[in-house]
Amino acid sequence: MEAEFKSLISVAGYAIEAFGVLVVIIGSIATTTTFIKTYFKQTKEIAYKQYRRDLGRSIILGLEFLIAGDIIRTVVVANSLEDVGVLALIIVIRGFLSMTLHLEVEGRWPWQPEKSSESAGA
Repeated sequence: MEAEFKSLISVAGYAIEAFGVLVVIIGSIATTTTFIKTYFKQTKEIAYKQYRRDLGRSIILGLEFLIAGDIIRTVVVANSLEDVGVLALIIVIRGFLSMTLHLEVEGRWPWQPEKSSESAGA
């Protein structure tokens, strides 16, 4: 019974990771398609900035699913302290990537409040 449960959780973890990869692929295709459509309708600078922001957001979302899948698989299936250490390293690397991408896309750290349109105009 325990082996079946571990197997089920492992499959669920891989499914979540696969979904994360699909999010990045589909997001990349969708944002590239939108970029191509809007490239000639807007200034090149605005089209590029929007493309970069949307592509970054799809990568960030995909990374979140990849982290979740790793956590689910490792917590249930981990047999050693080494497995947990590898998971910790993967989470640190992916978390760092996610935070720096967020800074690049949004222009602020994830813990900083959003600039409201009222304060930006004042």
